[in-house]
Amino acid sequence: MQLTTTPSIEGRRITRYCGVVAGEAILGANLFKDLFAGIRDLVGGRSATYERELQRARDIALTELQERAQELGANAVVGIDLDYEVLGQGNGMLMVSASGTAVVVE
Repeated sequence: MQLTTTPSIEGRRITRYCGVVAGEAILGANLFKDLFAGIRDLVGGRSATYERELQRARDIALTELQERAQELGANAVVGIDLDYEVLGQGNGMLMVSASGTAVVVE
């Protein structure tokens, strides 16, 4: 399945719009405690541990988005938007959401 942030796929024609799809991943409070405990991995102002966890959350959100698109009979998702939100009491959780339009392309 092709996933893209653009509204179309160059060289491919959209033949059917299947609907809006989304996927989400929420990282819990324990993650943040672990990250702050491991703050020593900061190099040049970046935390490799935190970046790995964010990548994992993005991967989960995009996988869910793809599965939902497949359920609708789509073979691509266009116009994907990734959003990040802090949630919960004391901002202890981070949500990564991905949304886009499931389509059939030829």
